[in-house]
Amino acid sequence: MKRDAYLVSKYNVPGPRYTSYPTVPYWDRDSFSVSGWKESLTQGLRFRESGKRPSISLYIHLPFCESMCTFCGCTKRITKNHLVEKPYIQALLKELTMYAEIIGHKPLIQQLHLGGGTPTFFSAENLEDLLIGIFKIADMAEEVEFSFEGHPNNTTREHLKMFNRNGFKRVCYGVQDYNETVQKAINRIQPFENVERATIDARATGFTSVGHDIIFGLPFQTQDDVINTVNKTIELMPDRIAFYSYAHVPWIKGNGQRGYSEEHLPSPKQKRLQYEIGKKILLQAGYVEIGMDHFALKTDDLYSAQQNGNIHRNFMGYTSSKTDVMIGLGVSAIGDSWYGFAQNVKTLKEYYDCLRNNNLPVMRGHILNDEDLVIRQHILNLMCNFETSWNVESMQISEIGDILLKLSEMQLDGLIEISENKLKVTESGKPYVRNVCLPFDLRLQRKKPETKLFSMTV
Repeated sequence: MKRDAYLVSKYNVPGPRYTSYPTVPYWDRDSFSVSGWKESLTQGLRFRESGKRPSISLYIHLPFCESMCTFCGCTKRITKNHLVEKPYIQALLKELTMYAEIIGHKPLIQQLHLGGGTPTFFSAENLEDLLIGIFKIADMAEEVEFSFEGHPNNTTREHLKMFNRNGFKRVCYGVQDYNETVQKAINRIQPFENVERATIDARATGFTSVGHDIIFGLPFQTQDDVINTVNKTIELMPDRIAFYSYAHVPWIKGNGQRGYSEEHLPSPKQKRLQYEIGKKILLQAGYVEIGMDHFALKTDDLYSAQQNGNIHRNFMGYTSSKTDVMIGLGVSAIGDSWYGFAQNVKTLKEYYDCLRNNNLPVMRGHILNDEDLVIRQHILNLMCNFETSWNVESMQISEIGDILLKLSEMQLDGLIEISENKLKVTESGKPYVRNVCLPFDLRLQRKKPETKLFSMTV
């Protein structure tokens, strides 16, 4: 325990979560252009020599929620007016049509994820209209990975039946914590019975992968609360569990996270203990640690993907496969062509105005240079497989000596192993994988932030 406390105090520093590289604050917005983004899409979607048709991931952001969860860092619009549903769906379909015109042929959708916000804010009927509209514009691949984020309180059997008949096999429910005091603090009131019902209904309607998101480090949360939440989660045995660290960033997320102060949060030491005890219970129950903050049963395809080396990480989290590009639709959604990123505007007014004027609703982005592409692959290797190497020319960078020097303390602490042209994160180093990535992040190293940009790494 003393060693754990020492490591937490030493390595608990602000750092990115590395769902991308470069991270959003270090995107080169000055040189970015929408025309450059379109060119990068063309580059990402070029036909392979085999003649195989390139595939696309589609992320759709549905921002509406009836109430604000104060732990949430996503772009959302709080409203009880459900008349907003149909106009937003029409806007999404217009945006997809614009992308189809850029691509020059019908996009082939292999992955589709609906996030939010609260996707199940929308009625099952309207969501089905959205899906029917999508596949008038695009084609569906033979093997697909379709998923959505469900709120246990309002995901109905009608939702689940509709999604399943449209090819969806995976759902992820936001659970967070079962303690009433914690739920009131984060304004997410949902009893265990609602989560149980939603989980059972998903399996009964044909979903083969049910995930639960739970969080440690929340305001007023104790170690006993985490133990109780993890144990109750195990009662339902979801196929995947995301066991996230709460990111307290009120300077970025606005008033939502100012409903409580840092004094109401567990200390870094307490937070680390919450994670370690939760992880121990999950491993004993048969879950396998997948990447950072994720666990899966051996029967889930995320486990198979990790074993086969096919696991991928992007703005949607960990996925069991990688498509050629990811297109983001809706307010704040981010697209990824591998060679470039583009993020949409964050307000509904701006979004609708852009589409009304037949403009892609892109507000910022980044086109990766040659160095970015190499660093991106190193960080992706570390986040997905806990190791990386530079034994081939395409993975070599001139700064590797400086990077390894900055990692020497982590090597002495037994968190990483460095051999000739290879770095591997040890079992005890896995909780600190974000710290291992930091020296590789050359954009951050060259320009340290003057103000706090990121949540703490531990």
